[in-house]
Amino acid sequence: MQNFDYMTPTRLIFGKDAIKKLPEVMANFGKKVLLTYGGGSIKKIGLYDKVKELLSDKEIIELPGIQPNPKYDPSVLDGVRLCKEHDIDVILAVGGGSVLDCSKAIAAGAEYDGDPWDLISYKVKAQAALPIVDILTLAATGSEYDCGGVISRTETNDKIGYMDEHLYPAVSLLDPTYTFTVSKKQTAAGCADAMNHIMEQYFCEDTTLLNDGFCEAGLKSLMVNARKCLDDPEDYTARAEMMFACTLGCNGIYALGNSPSGWPCHGIEHALSAYYDITHGEGLAIITPRWMKHILSEKTVDRFVKYGVNVFGIDSSLDRFEIAEKAIQATYDFFGSIGIPMHLKDVGIDESRIGEMAHHIAVNEGLENAYAPLTESDIADILTASL
Repeated sequence: MQNFDYMTPTRLIFGKDAIKKLPEVMANFGKKVLLTYGGGSIKKIGLYDKVKELLSDKEIIELPGIQPNPKYDPSVLDGVRLCKEHDIDVILAVGGGSVLDCSKAIAAGAEYDGDPWDLISYKVKAQAALPIVDILTLAATGSEYDCGGVISRTETNDKIGYMDEHLYPAVSLLDPTYTFTVSKKQTAAGCADAMNHIMEQYFCEDTTLLNDGFCEAGLKSLMVNARKCLDDPEDYTARAEMMFACTLGCNGIYALGNSPSGWPCHGIEHALSAYYDITHGEGLAIITPRWMKHILSEKTVDRFVKYGVNVFGIDSSLDRFEIAEKAIQATYDFFGSIGIPMHLKDVGIDESRIGEMAHHIAVNEGLENAYAPLTESDIADILTASL
């Protein structure tokens, strides 16, 4: 078991009508609020008006239009500018993980005098950040309970996972009813994203029985409840359990004491959504079974056996490699069964930039240090197998 140093300072307020505590929460952070949100869904479900009503005593500056795979330019830069121009006290992020990821980069950039990309690219370490409160409307990324986010810079095809201890949200308000109107596509993609977060922590060298149990239960919970949410979008119990499982996915709690895995599927997918702006969870679902098949070996097979037996209930008396193959196929089949397109060509990606992306990933993602080390050639093979 590995040493660890762990702290989660975020307050979680979970359940129906959690927003009623918003005035109490925001009273701690001053008068000037930057309200960040995405494409307008919060207005359709009445959440925007509710926030404005509850915060009628605040001065609210708005940054709308934050996109999936949030962009450094314009969203991060615009947000930093607004914070500095209006002397913002706190950021209120209302939406999904992309809104929150973007808000984290804004929070750090607002307290920095240079180019915010210096912080995102780790050229400079943040010394401070504005406090962040969020109201979550999508179960997926776990950004509401961690200190990281992912930011895309379109002109260089970079998509960087940016983490800093100053970026934990101060408070996250989680009401599962706000996810009732999430589309089937985004519900499925959110499930795939969260499952992959767990698998990235499960497939590593040094693990514990306790952590394996956390991960296996999390995966089974997500699969069962995603199906229920797709069948009945207003199944509160299913939406609630799926939301909580997603919240825990990137917090690190699933992997305390484990050795690092390198997060290879995320490293590969970041290039896909940086180059092609595809839905992150769909990209992960496409890549993951191909990565599994590529790394299956005498060294890794026992991990796949445990995964197959404990997550999918595969007969433990079968040959080890047969169990592993069945587990990989079951992973592929599950993602397909919830409506995720399972080939890169299905999401508009062909072979024309495979070599370019493989090189970009090999240079920038450090996957030579992953659970199963990946060279540029390995990455190209995984991408090609995913077509």
